[in-house]
Amino acid sequence: MKMNMVVPLEVGIAVRDLPRMRRFYEDVLGFTFVSEVVVPAEKSVQAAMHAQGYTVVRLQTPYGERIKLLAPQRPPAAEPVTAYILDKANASYLTFIVDDIQAVVDALVAQGVEFMTGPRRIEVRPGTYLAFCRDPEGNVLEIVQYSDIAGYRPDLLAKGDA
Repeated sequence: MKMNMVVPLEVGIAVRDLPRMRRFYEDVLGFTFVSEVVVPAEKSVQAAMHAQGYTVVRLQTPYGERIKLLAPQRPPAAEPVTAYILDKANASYLTFIVDDIQAVVDALVAQGVEFMTGPRRIEVRPGTYLAFCRDPEGNVLEIVQYSDIAGYRPDLLAKGDA
């Protein structure tokens, strides 16, 4: 089966404190507000989302992808943060591929963001640099820079995006 997607992938992130998370993604990361929708309990139950309903805020990255911040009416207790990303079952993270990772890390550190990898890029293999941080609720964010982005994503080069 081939899924015929009509827009770029969107990612949903369950959050406990929607205003705080909006401030982080909009003010610190520079995402743009798209919409906010309150989903009542009846529809939320039908959609297998939450028994009491939820609010979803859609934000767009400067590159055009969107994330959805999903806040249930009664958020569950926060899970403990692990020292290592892969020590958490079903771990996931958002990856942002940038052209100057150290500049991004420096700017985020200046905004008070703490990096799990320290305030410097880590070269994990030749020409591939990364840094990991967490948003205010502990969701992991990966910042990556490839020395050869065309080698990593030749599909984008063919489209003229890289």
